[in-house]
Amino acid sequence: MKEITSIHNQYIKDLLKLQEKSRERKKQRLFVIEGKREISLAIAAKYDFETVLFLEDVISEDEILHLFNSNINRIKIAKEVYQKLAYRGSTEGIIAVTKAKDFSLNSIQFKNEKPLILIAEGLEKPGNIGALLRTADAANIDAVFIADPKSDLYNSNIIRSSVGCVFTNQIAIGTSEEIIDFLQENNINIYAATLQNSNEYHTENYTKAAAIVVGTEATGLTEIWREKATQNIKIPMQGQIDSMNVSVSAAIILFEAKRQRDFKN
Repeated sequence: MKEITSIHNQYIKDLLKLQEKSRERKKQRLFVIEGKREISLAIAAKYDFETVLFLEDVISEDEILHLFNSNINRIKIAKEVYQKLAYRGSTEGIIAVTKAKDFSLNSIQFKNEKPLILIAEGLEKPGNIGALLRTADAANIDAVFIADPKSDLYNSNIIRSSVGCVFTNQIAIGTSEEIIDFLQENNINIYAATLQNSNEYHTENYTKAAAIVVGTEATGLTEIWREKATQNIKIPMQGQIDSMNVSVSAAIILFEAKRQRDFKN
């Protein structure tokens, strides 16, 4: 088993590039996961792992072997090296280098005939993306589609803010045009959250195959979604502002859809 004690080690420098640069993640088809819970969720989602690095003072090799099989490439690292790589203030002592999965629309498989999907268009802030993935997991919906993404899902901040829900959701990425074509081909109704030409969200029927589409808080959804929607919907505001956090909006609508579906069943 290899041991790395210096932050100037070339492999550590390469890992930092992998963490910090989307271009490197896409080029190598690898990304970095930190933390026991996130790694356990990725294992459950059948991700393939290349290497696991661990701080022996915090987590033992036996614990590593309990998570992974004995063939996993293991590297013991010094505290200084771990602190250089770790994003969190709290210490769990484990970091994994993991192979990326395919997020194409062709990879999506629905388990029922009336899927409920969350679509997020053009989101950039990792915190918002992570919160949306947590919301999708909490509602146990069928899939999350990211339209015209501004950052890749293996960004360490997205993994952290989603508390690993990037691994628990079925996810696809595509352009708005590609995703709309997919929805139409599969007879999935589109409900676009926007103020223009919209009905109040709770007046719509979400018991058939449905996609809830949300955009950025600053600019909302682009015209293509407003035009192609089965129905535009809005959450009635009772205060002095006309919008709220995108993950909160998505949660309100998704759980109304779930309520309707549970009531029908």
